[in-house]
Amino acid sequence: MLGGGSFTLFHVRGIRISVDWSWFLILFFLILTMSQAYGDALGQSSTAAEPFGLAVASAVGFFGSIVLHELGHAFSALRNGIGISSIQLWIFGGVARMDRETDSPGTEFEVAVAGPLVTLAIVVASTLVGFAVAGVGEFGHALRLALEFHTESGISGIASMLAWLAAINALVLVFNLLPAFPMDGGRIARAIVWWRTGDRNRATRYAANLGRVFAYLFIGGGLVLLASGDIFGGVWLALIGMVINGAARGAAMQTALTSRIGDVRVADVMDREPVAIPGEISIEKALDEYFLRYRWPWFPVVDAAHRFLGLLERDRADEVPEVSRASSHVSDLVDHDIGLFIRDDTPLDSLLANQNLRRLGALMAVDDDGRLSGVITVEQVGRALRDATAGSS
Repeated sequence: MLGGGSFTLFHVRGIRISVDWSWFLILFFLILTMSQAYGDALGQSSTAAEPFGLAVASAVGFFGSIVLHELGHAFSALRNGIGISSIQLWIFGGVARMDRETDSPGTEFEVAVAGPLVTLAIVVASTLVGFAVAGVGEFGHALRLALEFHTESGISGIASMLAWLAAINALVLVFNLLPAFPMDGGRIARAIVWWRTGDRNRATRYAANLGRVFAYLFIGGGLVLLASGDIFGGVWLALIGMVINGAARGAAMQTALTSRIGDVRVADVMDREPVAIPGEISIEKALDEYFLRYRWPWFPVVDAAHRFLGLLERDRADEVPEVSRASSHVSDLVDHDIGLFIRDDTPLDSLLANQNLRRLGALMAVDDDGRLSGVITVEQVGRALRDATAGSS
Protein backbone atom coordinates (compact mmCIF):
# COMPACT_ATOMS: atom_id res chain seq x y z
CA MET A 1 0.00 0.00 0.00
CA LEU A 2 2.92 2.34 0.62
CA GLY A 3 5.42 3.54 -1.90
CA GLY A 4 8.93 2.27 -2.25
CA GLY A 5 11.33 4.70 -0.56
CA SER A 6 10.98 6.19 2.89
CA PHE A 7 12.95 8.72 4.96
CA THR A 8 13.42 8.55 8.71
CA LEU A 9 12.40 11.75 10.50
CA PHE A 10 12.99 10.80 14.15
CA HIS A 11 12.34 8.10 16.74
CA VAL A 12 9.86 8.09 19.63
CA ARG A 13 10.52 5.49 22.35
CA GLY A 14 12.32 3.36 19.79
CA ILE A 15 9.56 3.68 17.17
CA ARG A 16 10.85 4.86 13.80
CA ILE A 17 8.84 7.77 12.37
CA SER A 18 9.33 7.96 8.61
CA VAL A 19 7.74 9.49 5.53
CA ASP A 20 7.01 7.92 2.18
CA TRP A 21 8.04 9.90 -0.92
CA SER A 22 4.34 10.54 -1.69
CA TRP A 23 4.06 12.54 1.55
CA PHE A 24 6.04 15.37 0.00
CA LEU A 25 3.36 15.81 -2.68
CA ILE A 26 0.60 16.51 -0.19
CA LEU A 27 2.97 18.64 1.94
CA PHE A 28 3.76 20.85 -1.06
CA PHE A 29 0.09 21.08 -2.06
CA LEU A 30 -1.00 21.89 1.49
CA ILE A 31 1.53 24.70 1.93
CA LEU A 32 0.64 26.11 -1.48
CA THR A 33 -3.12 26.18 -0.92
CA MET A 34 -2.90 27.35 2.71
CA SER A 35 -0.54 30.21 1.74
CA GLN A 36 -3.15 31.41 -0.72
CA ALA A 37 -5.96 31.05 1.85
CA TYR A 38 -4.07 32.92 4.58
CA GLY A 39 -3.01 35.58 2.07
CA ASP A 40 -6.65 36.19 1.15
CA ALA A 41 -7.70 36.33 4.81
CA LEU A 42 -4.92 38.76 5.75
CA GLY A 43 -5.12 40.86 2.59
CA GLN A 44 -1.53 40.03 1.67
CA SER A 45 0.29 38.21 -1.09
CA SER A 46 0.48 34.43 -0.65
CA THR A 47 4.28 34.71 -0.85
CA ALA A 48 4.48 37.21 2.02
CA ALA A 49 6.19 36.09 5.20
CA GLU A 50 3.10 35.86 7.43
CA PRO A 51 0.81 33.84 5.12
CA PHE A 52 3.66 31.52 4.16
CA GLY A 53 4.74 31.08 7.80
CA LEU A 54 1.17 30.29 8.86
CA ALA A 55 0.87 27.79 6.00
CA VAL A 56 4.06 26.00 7.04
CA ALA A 57 2.94 25.99 10.69
CA SER A 58 -0.46 24.58 9.64
CA ALA A 59 1.17 21.83 7.60
CA VAL A 60 3.51 20.92 10.46
CA GLY A 61 0.60 21.00 12.90
CA PHE A 62 -1.56 18.80 10.69
CA PHE A 63 1.10 16.15 10.12
CA GLY A 64 2.03 16.36 13.79
CA SER A 65 -1.60 15.52 14.51
CA ILE A 66 -1.38 12.48 12.22
CA VAL A 67 1.78 11.31 14.02
CA LEU A 68 0.09 11.74 17.42
CA HIS A 69 -2.93 9.80 16.12
CA GLU A 70 -0.72 6.91 15.06
CA LEU A 71 1.29 7.09 18.30
CA GLY A 72 -2.02 6.64 20.11
CA HIS A 73 -2.44 3.32 18.29
CA ALA A 74 1.23 2.45 18.84
CA PHE A 75 1.33 3.08 22.60
CA SER A 76 -1.92 1.16 23.06
CA ALA A 77 -0.45 -1.77 21.11
CA LEU A 78 2.75 -1.66 23.15
CA ARG A 79 0.74 -1.75 26.39
CA ASN A 80 -0.81 -4.97 25.12
CA GLY A 81 2.50 -6.60 24.23
CA ILE A 82 2.34 -5.90 20.49
CA GLY A 83 5.55 -4.54 18.99
CA ILE A 84 5.54 -1.52 16.64
CA SER A 85 8.20 -1.56 13.94
CA SER A 86 7.51 1.93 12.56
CA ILE A 87 5.03 4.71 11.86
CA GLN A 88 5.03 5.88 8.27
CA LEU A 89 3.38 8.98 6.81
CA TRP A 90 2.25 8.89 3.22
CA ILE A 91 -0.08 10.72 0.85
CA PHE A 92 -3.28 9.43 2.51
CA GLY A 93 -2.25 9.88 6.15
CA GLY A 94 -0.27 7.52 8.35
CA VAL A 95 0.00 3.90 9.41
CA ALA A 96 1.46 2.25 12.51
CA ARG A 97 3.01 -1.08 11.54
CA MET A 98 2.28 -3.66 14.22
CA ASP A 99 4.41 -6.79 14.47
CA ARG A 100 1.33 -8.98 14.84
CA GLU A 101 -2.44 -8.93 14.97
CA THR A 102 -4.35 -8.38 18.20
CA ASP A 103 -5.34 -11.56 20.04
CA SER A 104 -8.67 -10.54 21.61
CA PRO A 105 -11.65 -8.31 20.78
CA GLY A 106 -10.89 -6.15 23.81
CA THR A 107 -7.33 -5.50 22.63
CA GLU A 108 -8.54 -4.88 19.08
CA PHE A 109 -11.05 -2.29 20.32
CA GLU A 110 -8.52 -0.60 22.61
CA VAL A 111 -5.88 -0.27 19.89
CA ALA A 112 -8.40 0.86 17.26
CA VAL A 113 -10.08 3.52 19.41
CA ALA A 114 -6.82 4.98 20.79
CA GLY A 115 -6.05 6.96 17.63
CA PRO A 116 -9.47 8.64 17.34
CA LEU A 117 -9.35 9.54 21.04
CA VAL A 118 -6.03 11.33 20.47
CA THR A 119 -7.51 13.18 17.48
CA LEU A 120 -10.54 14.18 19.57
CA ALA A 121 -8.19 15.55 22.22
CA ILE A 122 -6.39 17.61 19.53
CA VAL A 123 -9.72 19.05 18.34
CA VAL A 124 -10.68 20.02 21.90
CA ALA A 125 -7.22 21.47 22.67
CA SER A 126 -7.12 23.53 19.44
CA THR A 127 -10.60 24.88 20.15
CA LEU A 128 -9.85 25.82 23.76
CA VAL A 129 -6.58 27.53 22.80
CA GLY A 130 -8.41 29.35 20.00
CA PHE A 131 -11.06 30.64 22.40
CA ALA A 132 -8.34 31.75 24.82
CA VAL A 133 -6.26 33.54 22.17
CA ALA A 134 -8.93 35.12 19.95
CA GLY A 135 -12.04 35.18 22.12
CA VAL A 136 -15.26 33.25 21.72
CA GLY A 137 -16.77 35.50 19.07
CA GLU A 138 -13.82 35.77 16.67
CA PHE A 139 -12.71 32.17 17.00
CA GLY A 140 -16.25 30.84 16.69
CA HIS A 141 -16.60 32.74 13.42
CA ALA A 142 -13.20 31.48 12.24
CA LEU A 143 -14.19 27.93 13.09
CA ARG A 144 -17.43 28.16 11.10
CA LEU A 145 -15.52 29.49 8.10
CA ALA A 146 -12.93 26.71 8.39
CA LEU A 147 -15.64 24.03 8.48
CA GLU A 148 -17.13 25.56 5.33
CA PHE A 149 -13.65 25.75 3.67
CA HIS A 150 -13.83 29.54 3.44
CA THR A 151 -11.58 32.39 4.55
CA GLU A 152 -12.43 35.98 5.37
CA SER A 153 -10.47 39.13 6.01
CA GLY A 154 -10.56 40.65 9.46
CA ILE A 155 -9.69 37.41 11.31
CA SER A 156 -6.23 37.10 12.81
CA GLY A 157 -3.81 34.60 11.33
CA ILE A 158 -3.41 32.67 14.60
CA ALA A 159 -7.19 32.33 14.99
CA SER A 160 -7.49 31.13 11.38
CA MET A 161 -4.71 28.57 11.85
CA LEU A 162 -6.13 27.18 15.11
CA ALA A 163 -9.61 27.04 13.57
CA TRP A 164 -8.26 25.19 10.54
CA LEU A 165 -6.39 22.68 12.73
CA ALA A 166 -9.53 22.05 14.80
CA ALA A 167 -11.67 21.68 11.68
CA ILE A 168 -9.30 19.42 9.73
CA ASN A 169 -8.81 17.13 12.73
CA ALA A 170 -12.57 16.99 13.26
CA LEU A 171 -12.95 15.86 9.65
CA VAL A 172 -10.16 13.29 10.10
CA LEU A 173 -11.96 12.02 13.22
CA VAL A 174 -15.31 11.63 11.46
CA PHE A 175 -13.72 10.03 8.40
CA ASN A 176 -11.67 7.58 10.46
CA LEU A 177 -14.71 6.46 12.44
CA LEU A 178 -16.60 5.36 9.32
CA PRO A 179 -16.98 1.56 9.58
CA ALA A 180 -14.80 0.97 6.54
CA PHE A 181 -12.12 -1.62 7.31
CA PRO A 182 -9.14 -1.22 7.62
CA MET A 183 -9.86 2.29 8.90
CA ASP A 184 -10.29 2.76 12.64
CA GLY A 185 -14.07 2.60 12.47
CA GLY A 186 -13.85 -0.67 10.56
CA ARG A 187 -11.50 -2.12 13.18
CA ILE A 188 -13.89 -1.02 15.93
CA ALA A 189 -16.70 -2.75 14.04
CA ARG A 190 -14.55 -5.89 13.76
CA ALA A 191 -13.86 -5.81 17.50
CA ILE A 192 -17.59 -5.59 18.27
CA VAL A 193 -18.51 -8.44 15.93
CA TRP A 194 -15.59 -10.49 17.26
CA TRP A 195 -16.81 -9.89 20.82
CA ARG A 196 -20.39 -10.84 19.95
CA THR A 197 -19.55 -13.95 17.92
CA GLY A 198 -16.26 -15.09 19.44
CA ASP A 199 -14.98 -15.68 15.89
CA ARG A 200 -12.18 -13.40 14.66
CA ASN A 201 -12.28 -14.68 11.09
CA ARG A 202 -16.02 -14.11 10.83
CA ALA A 203 -15.59 -10.61 12.27
CA THR A 204 -12.81 -9.82 9.80
CA ARG A 205 -14.91 -11.01 6.85
CA TYR A 206 -17.81 -8.85 8.01
CA ALA A 207 -15.59 -5.78 8.48
CA ALA A 208 -13.81 -6.35 5.17
CA ASN A 209 -17.09 -6.64 3.26
CA LEU A 210 -18.33 -3.47 4.95
CA GLY A 211 -15.08 -1.77 4.00
CA ARG A 212 -15.55 -2.71 0.35
CA VAL A 213 -19.08 -1.28 0.39
CA PHE A 214 -17.73 2.05 1.62
CA ALA A 215 -14.87 1.83 -0.87
CA TYR A 216 -17.35 1.62 -3.75
CA LEU A 217 -19.31 4.53 -2.25
CA PHE A 218 -16.13 6.62 -2.14
CA ILE A 219 -15.29 5.71 -5.73
CA GLY A 220 -18.83 6.57 -6.81
CA GLY A 221 -18.70 9.85 -4.90
CA GLY A 222 -15.39 10.64 -6.57
CA LEU A 223 -16.91 10.10 -10.01
CA VAL A 224 -19.80 12.42 -9.11
CA LEU A 225 -17.35 15.13 -8.04
CA LEU A 226 -15.40 14.66 -11.28
CA ALA A 227 -18.59 15.04 -13.29
CA SER A 228 -19.40 18.25 -11.41
CA GLY A 229 -15.99 19.72 -12.26
CA ASP A 230 -14.18 19.12 -8.95
CA ILE A 231 -11.20 17.28 -10.43
CA PHE A 232 -8.97 17.28 -7.37
CA GLY A 233 -11.70 16.26 -4.91
CA GLY A 234 -13.02 13.60 -7.28
CA VAL A 235 -9.64 12.00 -7.94
CA TRP A 236 -8.74 12.16 -4.23
CA LEU A 237 -11.95 10.47 -3.05
CA ALA A 238 -11.79 7.83 -5.77
CA LEU A 239 -8.17 7.00 -4.90
CA ILE A 240 -9.08 6.64 -1.23
CA GLY A 241 -11.87 4.28 -2.24
CA MET A 242 -9.48 2.17 -4.31
CA VAL A 243 -6.94 1.99 -1.47
CA ILE A 244 -9.63 0.91 1.02
CA ASN A 245 -11.01 -1.64 -1.45
CA GLY A 246 -7.57 -3.17 -1.97
CA ALA A 247 -6.84 -3.36 1.75
CA ALA A 248 -10.26 -4.83 2.56
CA ARG A 249 -9.93 -7.41 -0.21
CA GLY A 250 -6.48 -8.36 1.07
CA ALA A 251 -7.86 -8.80 4.59
CA ALA A 252 -10.64 -11.03 3.26
CA MET A 253 -8.14 -13.18 1.35
CA GLN A 254 -5.92 -13.52 4.41
CA THR A 255 -8.94 -14.52 6.49
CA ALA A 256 -9.75 -17.24 3.96
CA LEU A 257 -6.23 -18.58 4.43
CA THR A 258 -6.21 -18.34 8.21
CA SER A 259 -9.56 -20.10 8.51
CA ARG A 260 -7.95 -23.16 6.94
CA ILE A 261 -5.33 -23.32 9.68
CA GLY A 262 -8.07 -23.71 12.28
CA ASP A 263 -6.98 -23.94 15.90
CA VAL A 264 -3.30 -24.70 15.23
CA ARG A 265 -1.04 -23.03 17.81
CA VAL A 266 2.62 -22.09 17.66
CA ALA A 267 3.44 -24.96 20.04
CA ASP A 268 1.98 -27.45 17.54
CA VAL A 269 4.57 -26.76 14.85
CA MET A 270 7.58 -25.09 16.53
CA ASP A 271 11.04 -26.57 17.06
CA ARG A 272 11.03 -27.59 20.72
CA GLU A 273 14.82 -27.91 21.07
CA PRO A 274 16.32 -24.58 20.05
CA VAL A 275 20.00 -23.90 20.55
CA ALA A 276 20.30 -21.05 23.07
CA ILE A 277 23.27 -19.18 24.50
CA PRO A 278 23.46 -18.85 28.31
CA GLY A 279 23.47 -15.18 29.22
CA GLU A 280 26.25 -15.55 31.79
CA ILE A 281 28.96 -16.74 29.39
CA SER A 282 31.50 -14.42 27.79
CA ILE A 283 31.31 -12.97 24.28
CA GLU A 284 34.53 -14.83 23.47
CA LYS A 285 32.99 -18.16 24.41
CA ALA A 286 29.76 -17.35 22.52
CA LEU A 287 31.73 -16.62 19.36
CA ASP A 288 33.85 -19.78 19.64
CA GLU A 289 31.22 -22.27 20.77
CA TYR A 290 28.10 -21.01 19.00
CA PHE A 291 28.64 -18.61 16.11
CA LEU A 292 31.74 -20.33 14.71
CA ARG A 293 30.28 -23.77 15.29
CA TYR A 294 26.76 -23.33 13.91
CA ARG A 295 27.39 -20.41 11.52
CA TRP A 296 24.01 -18.81 12.40
CA PRO A 297 23.59 -15.01 12.31
CA TRP A 298 21.85 -14.86 15.72
CA PHE A 299 20.93 -16.96 18.75
CA PRO A 300 18.35 -16.70 21.52
CA VAL A 301 19.82 -15.93 24.94
CA VAL A 302 18.49 -17.39 28.20
CA ASP A 303 19.25 -16.94 31.89
CA ALA A 304 20.01 -19.70 34.42
CA ALA A 305 16.27 -20.51 34.73
CA HIS A 306 16.02 -20.76 30.90
CA ARG A 307 13.94 -17.56 30.73
CA PHE A 308 14.25 -15.81 27.39
CA LEU A 309 16.38 -12.64 27.61
CA GLY A 310 16.57 -11.62 23.96
CA LEU A 311 18.67 -12.21 20.85
CA LEU A 312 22.39 -11.86 20.27
CA GLU A 313 23.40 -11.10 16.69
CA ARG A 314 26.81 -12.03 15.28
CA ASP A 315 27.51 -8.51 14.05
CA ARG A 316 26.99 -7.05 17.51
CA ALA A 317 29.23 -9.65 19.11
CA ASP A 318 31.95 -8.94 16.51
CA GLU A 319 31.84 -5.25 17.41
CA VAL A 320 33.21 -5.99 20.88
CA PRO A 321 37.00 -5.39 20.88
CA GLU A 322 38.99 -8.61 21.14
CA VAL A 323 40.66 -7.49 24.35
CA SER A 324 37.25 -7.10 26.00
CA ARG A 325 35.51 -10.25 24.77
CA ALA A 326 36.64 -12.46 27.63
CA SER A 327 35.30 -10.03 30.24
CA SER A 328 32.08 -9.03 28.42
CA HIS A 329 28.95 -11.11 29.04
CA VAL A 330 26.35 -12.12 26.49
CA SER A 331 23.51 -10.78 28.64
CA ASP A 332 24.95 -7.26 28.29
CA LEU A 333 24.52 -7.25 24.50
CA VAL A 334 21.16 -8.91 23.89
CA ASP A 335 18.36 -7.21 21.96
CA HIS A 336 15.37 -7.05 24.33
CA ASP A 337 12.82 -6.04 21.67
CA ILE A 338 9.40 -7.33 22.76
CA GLY A 339 8.57 -8.18 19.15
CA LEU A 340 11.22 -10.93 19.03
CA PHE A 341 9.17 -13.47 20.97
CA ILE A 342 5.62 -14.74 21.26
CA ARG A 343 3.70 -17.03 23.58
CA ASP A 344 3.75 -20.67 22.52
CA ASP A 345 -0.05 -20.82 22.79
CA THR A 346 -0.47 -18.04 20.19
CA PRO A 347 -2.73 -18.98 17.24
CA LEU A 348 -0.58 -19.66 14.21
CA ASP A 349 -2.71 -17.48 11.94
CA SER A 350 -1.71 -14.36 13.89
CA LEU A 351 1.86 -14.74 12.57
CA LEU A 352 0.97 -14.33 8.90
CA ALA A 353 1.40 -10.55 9.07
CA ASN A 354 4.22 -10.55 11.61
CA GLN A 355 6.97 -8.20 10.41
CA ASN A 356 9.70 -9.58 12.67
CA LEU A 357 9.00 -13.12 11.51
CA ARG A 358 9.58 -11.98 7.93
CA ARG A 359 12.67 -9.98 8.85
CA LEU A 360 14.40 -12.60 11.02
CA GLY A 361 12.92 -15.73 9.48
CA ALA A 362 11.98 -17.00 12.96
CA LEU A 363 10.56 -15.96 16.34
CA MET A 364 11.22 -17.26 19.82
CA ALA A 365 8.35 -18.96 21.66
CA VAL A 366 8.03 -18.72 25.43
CA ASP A 367 5.74 -20.36 27.98
CA ASP A 368 3.61 -18.72 30.68
CA ASP A 369 6.69 -18.10 32.85
CA GLY A 370 8.77 -16.55 30.06
CA ARG A 371 10.97 -19.62 29.58
CA LEU A 372 12.18 -20.35 26.08
CA SER A 373 10.13 -23.28 24.84
CA GLY A 374 10.84 -23.28 21.11
CA VAL A 375 11.49 -21.48 17.85
CA ILE A 376 8.92 -20.97 15.09
CA THR A 377 10.24 -20.34 11.57
CA VAL A 378 8.77 -18.94 8.37
CA GLU A 379 9.15 -22.37 6.79
CA GLN A 380 7.15 -24.05 9.56
CA VAL A 381 4.33 -21.51 9.23
CA GLY A 382 4.30 -21.97 5.45
CA ARG A 383 4.30 -25.77 5.77
CA ALA A 384 1.39 -25.70 8.22
CA LEU A 385 -0.55 -23.47 5.85
CA ARG A 386 0.15 -25.72 2.87
CA ASP A 387 -0.88 -28.81 4.86
CA ALA A 388 -4.10 -27.14 5.96
CA THR A 389 -4.85 -26.04 2.40
CA ALA A 390 -4.17 -29.50 1.02
CA GLY A 391 -6.36 -31.07 3.69
CA SER A 392 -9.32 -28.83 2.85
CA SER A 393 -9.12 -29.31 -0.93
